[in-house]
Formats: sequence, C-alpha cells, structure tokens
Amino acid sequence: MIEVIYILWLRQLKRYWRSKARLIGSLGQPLLFMVAFGFGFGPMYARASGGANYMDFLAPGIVSMSILFTAVFSGLEVIWDRQFGFLKETLVAPITRTEIMIGKTLGGATIAMIQGLVVFGLTYLLGFRAASFESLALGLLFMFLIALFFTGMGLTIASKMKDMHGFQLIMNFLIMPIFFLSGALFPLQDLPPVIYFISRIDPLTYGVDGLRGALTGVSTFGVYTDLAAIAALSAFICTIGAVLFSKIEA
Repeated sequence: MIEVIYILWLRQLKRYWRSKARLIGSLGQPLLFMVAFGFGFGPMYARASGGANYMDFLAPGIVSMSILFTAVFSGLEVIWDRQFGFLKETLVAPITRTEIMIGKTLGGATIAMIQGLVVFGLTYLLGFRAASFESLALGLLFMFLIALFFTGMGLTIASKMKDMHGFQLIMNFLIMPIFFLSGALFPLQDLPPVIYFISRIDPLTYGVDGLRGALTGVSTFGVYTDLAAIAALSAFICTIGAVLFSKIEA
C-alpha cells in the first residue's frame, strides 16, 4: 500500500516539476494581490487599526490563497487521466481505489504546499516575518491541512465529472466566494451578520485564521479551535472523496 501511494505521489510531483511555466505562472496572482493590496490598502489599514502593519495581516491570507487555487485544481488531473486512458489503466490494476485516492490527494496537497512555501518566501521579501520558529512550525501544519482539505475537495468533485471545462467553471464559481469570504483580505470583526455567518461556515476561514494566529499571534477564533476545525474538515472531505472515488467509472 505504501509503495502504491508513493508511486502515485511521485508521479504528480514529477509532472509538476517538469512544468516550469505552471510554477512561475501561478506566482503572478499572489504577487499582484500582495503588492496591490499590501501597499495600496496598507496606509488605510494602519489608520483604522491604530498603526498595525497590513502586510502582517495580509500575508497569511495570500499564502492560503495560493494553496487554495493550486489544491482545488489538482482535480483536473483526474479528468485529464480519464480522457487519456491512464485512469482506466490505474483502476484495473491490482490495487484498491482508496490507495489511488490517497496517493493523488497527498500528491496534490504536496504540490499545493510547495506553492504555498514559494509564496511564503515572497512575503519575506516584502517584509513579513513569523513571530518565532515554533510559530513557523505550527504555520506549516496549517498550510498542509489547508492543502489537504482543498485537494480532497477538488478530487471529490472531479470524481463525478468528465468535462474538464465544466470542472473549471464549477471550481471558479466555488473558490472565489470561499477566498473572499474567508477573512484573507479583511478582518471578520464588525461584519454584517449574514456575511459573518457565511464566513463562519467557510472552511478556508479556519485555515486562514489559524495560519494568521500561528504566524502572528492574532486570531479571531483561537489557534487550537481553528486547528481542530480544519483537521476535522480535512478528514471528512477525504473520507467522502474516498467513498465517491471507489464508485468512479473510467
């Protein structure tokens, strides 16, 4: 089982590494958000918050955004493999579909984690600093759980779809509200009740808040509450994905 998972994990990493354009191109949006929002809204945020640095608030949200976008679109590989016959060859192999799901999920989560680490390095160039080495270690755990949840979500949805373009449309429809309502760009305090309620049921909210709390010490719900929530959600979505993937048809 370990060997099967490792081979599927390694295949995804090799495909990612060979696509340099994918790595470089995916940095454009996070960098634009950090520069435009960080320096554009920074002075206004400082005045409203009594001198706080907006980059310290924004950086965890942009890192989470990078992980989110990379992770959910890992589901495209399932549709791609189905269209080109690789998925059928994998499904008829003497391995369980749960092993296939685990290998693909870990592979996609690892790629999203790498992407998040690259963006995290860019935030350091723009002046962001983690509070301590221990906080950085906890932040890495949150980054992995965010990657795991949204990779699982992408694979879960992809397991029920055959149209690549339809998958992209559905993902764009889902991830933009998930990102903008997660508190990645603005504080959750003093929001209208309806928006605040939606933010509370947004899975990324707990990832962003936990990552921000781990790296900067500022958290709305509490770091360990966020950790428990995102860990439980990751386990739940991966379980659902395994069940649906077991019924997939090539």
